[in-house]
Amino acid sequence: MEQSDAPAAAPSSKLPLFLAFLADWKPVLNFRFFSASNPLLARLAQSFQRHPKRITAAIAGLLLTAGGGAFAVASLDSEASALSVRTVISPVSSLVEGSTLAELTSNVDYALYRSEYTRYTDTAESLLQRLGVADPEAEAFLRTTAQVRQHVLGRSGRLVSAEVDSNHRLRQLTVRWVKDESSGMFQRLTLQRNAQDKFESRIESAPLTVNTRLAGGTIHSTLFAATDAAGIPDSTAAQIADIFPEINFHRLFKGDRFTLVYETLEADGEPLRAGRVLTAQFVNRGKTYEAMWFQEPNQRGSYYALDGSSLRRAYLNTPVEFSRISSTFGGRMHPIHKTWRRHLGTDYAAPTGTKVRTVGDGVVEFAGWQNGFGNVVYVKHTNPSHVTVYAHLSRIDVRKGQRLEQGDGIGAVGSTGWSTGPHLHFEFRVNGQHQDPSTIVAESEANPISEKVKQAFQAQADQMRAQLASAALIYTANAQ
Repeated sequence: MEQSDAPAAAPSSKLPLFLAFLADWKPVLNFRFFSASNPLLARLAQSFQRHPKRITAAIAGLLLTAGGGAFAVASLDSEASALSVRTVISPVSSLVEGSTLAELTSNVDYALYRSEYTRYTDTAESLLQRLGVADPEAEAFLRTTAQVRQHVLGRSGRLVSAEVDSNHRLRQLTVRWVKDESSGMFQRLTLQRNAQDKFESRIESAPLTVNTRLAGGTIHSTLFAATDAAGIPDSTAAQIADIFPEINFHRLFKGDRFTLVYETLEADGEPLRAGRVLTAQFVNRGKTYEAMWFQEPNQRGSYYALDGSSLRRAYLNTPVEFSRISSTFGGRMHPIHKTWRRHLGTDYAAPTGTKVRTVGDGVVEFAGWQNGFGNVVYVKHTNPSHVTVYAHLSRIDVRKGQRLEQGDGIGAVGSTGWSTGPHLHFEFRVNGQHQDPSTIVAESEANPISEKVKQAFQAQADQMRAQLASAALIYTANAQ
């Protein structure tokens, strides 16, 4: 082997260079060379090859815990002997000097945020548990505070947001809800831990912010299953069913699809509830239906097809938003009398407490208890020969002589009178004669847009077409 002309250095001065060499070039160590030049280095090299992991760990520990480190660069070039070697020594502070890892991590503080909707069965403990809070003081405050018992516990569908520290202790709890839908305001209940580590509560009012959302879905079973899969609220799905009276939403087909743009009412940037559907498109058995909301000056707003024809008929398709037809108009076996009788209305199965609404404008003709009907409401409509009947109600929310507009709530589904389970019995009478409600709804007239606002309507319709196209693109991208 060729010998270098450079003067030999003491073995101890070569140790840092040797360690660097070992770390990078252990596969090509030549034990014969080390044996010939220095038996000590030969034994070190042999140990390194036998136990490379232990040696490497020892070196790493030495570099991490020492107050300083030495660095050297070795060149394996044939002219290495001609290069000068310079050693630079610089002190490095230890990362863990004077502290343990547990002590370092315990000093880190952070906040966690989470939102949930209240449930009717909520207790202070169950609500805080869903929010990720483990705080006995906060739980006791929720149980004993009158504002919480009145506005939160036992209420369903109210938005709750919590700020929690790294120890899962509650810093702030905020509950938001709409008290009066026509006011455009929401209520905010805030529970906050103060500087004295005690909780304080306050209630404020603030304006709702209106935003829009684009969405879409495909029917695999029912409309509500498709909207649930798309994250669309049930109230919006119910509006879709009302907007298109020509579609039988109780008999949809697999592969039917829809896109829509609807309002969201937000409180402090959080969606609080869904608003009105602004425009929608529904493809049913290959036929496309389109609609948009339009309001003429000093007139009630309504839904129109994009060509200007009105979709608002005199009567809604159903008096119950979230329901299924359990018994149609016509003959049936009576569930109580067990005899074959003519069924003079349509029954809608729905949970007790589900909202019941009037299908058209009119005046309450009767509201109270009536034999087998139990709690019942009669509504005489704008056409004086038309009367609708809503029976077996669990409660009545209107009084005789009260004027109603289409969609106004009149009570809730129940099982009063001659009833075997919660449902709404609905009748449509024309000049006192019972008629099939579905026939009356289909025959009700729709009025087109007036000529004086046709230009403004067309401009809005063009904008809505563009939004529906965007909604379709977004839905397609999400589906893929």
